[in-house]
Amino acid sequence: MKNMKVAIIFTGGTISMKIDEKMHAAVPSLNGSEVMTFLPNIEEITDIIVDNYISVPSPFITPDIMMDLSIKIKDYVNREDITGVIITHGTDTLEETAYFLDLHILTPKPIIVVGAMRSVSELGYDGPSNLAAAIRTAISVDARNKGVMVVMNGDINAANEVQKTHTMSLDTFKSPEFGPLGIVDNDEVFFYRNSTHVSTYIPTTQIEHKVYLLKVVAGLDGELIDFFIEKEAVGIVIEALGRGNVPPMMVDSIKRAMDLGIKIVLVSRCPNGRVSDSYGYDGGSKKLRDLGVIFGRNLSGQKARIKLMLALGFNNNYEYIKEIFEKV
Repeated sequence: MKNMKVAIIFTGGTISMKIDEKMHAAVPSLNGSEVMTFLPNIEEITDIIVDNYISVPSPFITPDIMMDLSIKIKDYVNREDITGVIITHGTDTLEETAYFLDLHILTPKPIIVVGAMRSVSELGYDGPSNLAAAIRTAISVDARNKGVMVVMNGDINAANEVQKTHTMSLDTFKSPEFGPLGIVDNDEVFFYRNSTHVSTYIPTTQIEHKVYLLKVVAGLDGELIDFFIEKEAVGIVIEALGRGNVPPMMVDSIKRAMDLGIKIVLVSRCPNGRVSDSYGYDGGSKKLRDLGVIFGRNLSGQKARIKLMLALGFNNNYEYIKEIFEKV
């Protein structure tokens, strides 16, 4: 194993934070080398490259940073001496970055995103154990060709399935519909299955920033859609009710947006399940499909937005967007 080499790119997040005594709140404090001191014997397992890329809380992460990070990761995976790449990341937007990377990087080598729910100042600091599990996964032969993965609390989840499900629990990252791909147990990596859906590779060098996410609630009208039109939206993700339904007051604005060439992707605000053209009333999913609204399967709103930003950056053609959301 010692001939293996893993690059760890540090971006910040709770794994790199301490409690500030004056503020009584966690703030960025540790660099990558300082975090690695909590894994004193790791050099016996594999060689490590520490890359102090940035040190920011995850709400600071933008799609532009995700793109730059993706380019950096590609430079590492293209090196023959690199077995896998790990990215430390704050947990609030971790699933979005992981999914972005899954869509934008095509490699058999393991790419793993990892974080912590507790800072170094708190009892039960989980950063070292999560990072150790990520390293074990990165050097596992069985982790190849699995796409981007998230390793937290001993679970290995696929980037296109995982969700942050709790604001504070150590086992917050789960794949509620399908369960984890595998686990890290007693320093051994075990995979139970492959991902249920292989992510589409989107080879874009650009991001379409004017993509908006709208969560539907009871009684919502088309005012926010109209606002997005005024903002010159290129794409809109609608996180709809149930199987993909919206209040009838929204339909005229949705149609107007589509007539202007705005690509609209429909997902459900339900945490599990997919959208389907099951209902034929005004605002029902069948009527929306007939209008040309694109169905985002079982993606969450935040992941559908990431995918649409990348897709529109590559190709604004309606048939292409429909294809990668509904058929690929």
